[in-house]
Formats: sequence, C-alpha cells, structure tokens
Amino acid sequence: MSLDVVDIRDFYATSLGIAARRMVRRQLRALWPDVSGMNVLGFGYATPYLHTFMDEADRVCAVMPNRMGVLPWPSRAVGEQNLAMVAREDEIPLPDLSVNRILMVHGLESTENARLLLREMWRVLSDGGRLMVVVPNRRSIWARADHTPFGHGHPYSMEQLNRALRQSLFTPVHEHRALFFPPSRRRFWLTAAPAWERLGERWFSPLGGVVIVEATKQIYGGQEAGQKQRRRAYAPAPSGQVARVPISE
Repeated sequence: MSLDVVDIRDFYATSLGIAARRMVRRQLRALWPDVSGMNVLGFGYATPYLHTFMDEADRVCAVMPNRMGVLPWPSRAVGEQNLAMVAREDEIPLPDLSVNRILMVHGLESTENARLLLREMWRVLSDGGRLMVVVPNRRSIWARADHTPFGHGHPYSMEQLNRALRQSLFTPVHEHRALFFPPSRRRFWLTAAPAWERLGERWFSPLGGVVIVEATKQIYGGQEAGQKQRRRAYAPAPSGQVARVPISE
C-alpha cells in the first residue's frame, strides 16, 4: 500500500517525524559529507532530507511518483522556485547520465516493480555516481508501526536490499541502519532518541528501523549507440534451394 504525499508530509510535521528525520539525516550526511558542484536527485518522498544539500550542490530536485502525488518544494519562502515534479517510476523526465547523486526515500518499498524503478535510476545516474536507498527494516518494530510511513509497503532486510541492487546493475558499497528508538510519540523516547541511536549502532544494529545502502553504478562495455548488430538468418528460396540472407535486427 502506498501512502499519499499529504500523509507523509503530515508525519514529518509531528514530533516523532522530526526526530526520525534528524536521526536518518545524520547517517545520510555522514555518507555524503560533500556534494559541492554535483546534481542531486531525490526520489519518492525525499524532500525532508534534501535540505541539507541545497546550499552545497550545484542543483537539487525532487521527483515524486504519480501513485503518491506531488507537493511543491521547497516551501521555505513565498515565490521560491518549485524544484519538485511528478513522474512515472519508469519514465523519469531527465536525460541519461544527468545526476551525480540519487537519494531514494519512501520509494522502493511501495513500488510495484522494483527492478524497473532501479533500472531507471541507473539510466539517469552518471558514470561513477552514487545511489542511496533508505527502506524500512523488516526486522524492526518500525516496519509494523502503521502511524508512520515506514510501516507501509514492502520492508527489506539488508540482504534483500543488496540483492535487489545487484540485480539492477548496482554495487553496494556502504551499509548503515538508523531509528533505534521506538516509534512512540511519548516525550521520554523522543528526548532520548540520540542516546538510543548511539547505543543501537554499537550493540543492536540489526534492529534499526531503516536500512540504508549506498551503491555505485556498474559500467559494462557495450556497442556504440546507433550501431545495429547484424547476424545471418535463413529464408526460403525457390526451386527447393536454401539461400543465406543477412538480415539486420
């Protein structure tokens, strides 16, 4: 089941959503400490985590799938340029090799075809680019918390996420987890969230609410664009003879 974009926005406006955003964003920033001069794309509902890159990257934009809907972003100032768009998961309106970093949050777990989505990310990602995927951890209580966006869609284990990335021509290079505090709205848990994160990273890593994987794009040698491969095929000939005719494909 895919949540509406308004539902996810409203979650991140709550005290629990603010705490979750801070804990996840800390991990993302540790993996991408400097994106100066890069083009950064957020897919799914990644806008709560894109602000940290806006003053540093050359360009930042957000794509939200049409099953989710779209909201204008950023909304910090009236009249500010909208950097969000809505698109089909397998038809992102960006040129090939056009972005250096892709951050996917609230995207992979609710797609109907993970392979098509990841291959589209592969297409728009530049050679040597990096993809970061954040999905609910199937072993955590966050994946069963319906009052958060992480409790919807298909959760992944770290092994399942790595396998899905490898099958779509990505090579996982870094693995992290976040959200070790319980998905509770009580003030005690929210105040103690930073301490729980430090404790969980050290002693209870498999139980983190989300798994985070950074992957690189695999590049293979291939045929130049515009060339067509030719192979011999057989076609029937008159008088009972057989002639070999080259046919272009």
